[in-house]
Amino acid sequence: MRFFHYSPRTEETYWQWIVRYLRFHRQPGAPVGQEAGGWRHPRELGAEAIVAYLTHLAVADQVAVATQNQALNALMFLYAKVLHLPVGELGEFARAQRPRRLPEVLTRDEVTRVLAVVEPAYRLPLQLLYGSGLRLMELLRLRIKDVDLERRRITVRDGKGGQDRVTMVPESLVEALRRQRESVRAQWQADVAAGYAGVWLPDALARKYPAAPREWAWQWLFPGWSLTAGTAEPEAPDRGQGLWRHHQTPENLQRAMRAAVLQAGIPKRATPHTLRHSFATHVLEAGTDIRTLQELLGHQDVATTQIYTHVMVKPGLGVRSPLDG
Repeated sequence: MRFFHYSPRTEETYWQWIVRYLRFHRQPGAPVGQEAGGWRHPRELGAEAIVAYLTHLAVADQVAVATQNQALNALMFLYAKVLHLPVGELGEFARAQRPRRLPEVLTRDEVTRVLAVVEPAYRLPLQLLYGSGLRLMELLRLRIKDVDLERRRITVRDGKGGQDRVTMVPESLVEALRRQRESVRAQWQADVAAGYAGVWLPDALARKYPAAPREWAWQWLFPGWSLTAGTAEPEAPDRGQGLWRHHQTPENLQRAMRAAVLQAGIPKRATPHTLRHSFATHVLEAGTDIRTLQELLGHQDVATTQIYTHVMVKPGLGVRSPLDG
């Protein structure tokens, strides 16, 4: 997966599906002569085994359509790219029936209420999620060089699908982001003085530019609270040893968001990703065309973006409920 430049998140997800697939076909208490514990190598399995597992996900586990498709993609990668054993046509199998749900969206007032009560340490990153339409991991992996405050541009590097894109810096956050950069600069100077190893760099950049992990431009915009002894990136445990500065963890922002939603008294199941959904909906309501929004969000297919047309408020539609006379 690293050869094909898959993201660490995709690597982790595909690996989990492959393990579950093998566990599903494990034969406990297998007789002597078979592999210990009844494990079967995926070469011994084929299209029928894949169909059986996908059917189990749909019928027994009742997973969503997207979840079943994710499992299918992981297994196709295993057979086509790793084992080089094309499985051919899978034929018919039970399809997941749970329909795709409309995204949860907060109103502008609800967003304001949530951001007003969130812990101060997490307010700016959550504001930027809403103000720029970023995914959570895209936000956390922003580096100093990716945020151009003069041109009001954020460059998202290696986003979903391995694509780069550009989105906006909200005018109202420019000064707060300047203060954040100065705070990070002071922390970075202290880290350098302490002899830290730096930050993780993608692919072979750390080998090509060995000084870059300690350079200012490559530092995280939202770094973690402390130096960590060990590897450069928790998701890539083979990329070096030393004292590293990770970015903030997604769990911290998720907990802060959940606490703020409860404190604001909003009866919705809102997460940090809900702020991205809210950004998209509110941008459409303000009159932005769907193609521009597609580029801002980084969607490969405009059909994905069009789902927000189903949750936006349409004040000019001219349709009234018959109950209203």
